[in-house]
Amino acid sequence: MDNGSEKELVPGDAFYMPTGHNAWVVGDEPCVLIDITGFGKYAKHS
Repeated sequence: MDNGSEKELVPGDAFYMPTGHNAWVVGDEPCVLIDITGFGKYAKHS
């Protein structure tokens, strides 16, 4: 996160990924995310 905090998630975890995040996959398994919040405002001009 922008504030330097880190969190490692495992299969089955539910989480909120706020603005200011950076993510990567640890290990060799693929990452599959299901977004239930929508991308309605993602990468749009304010």
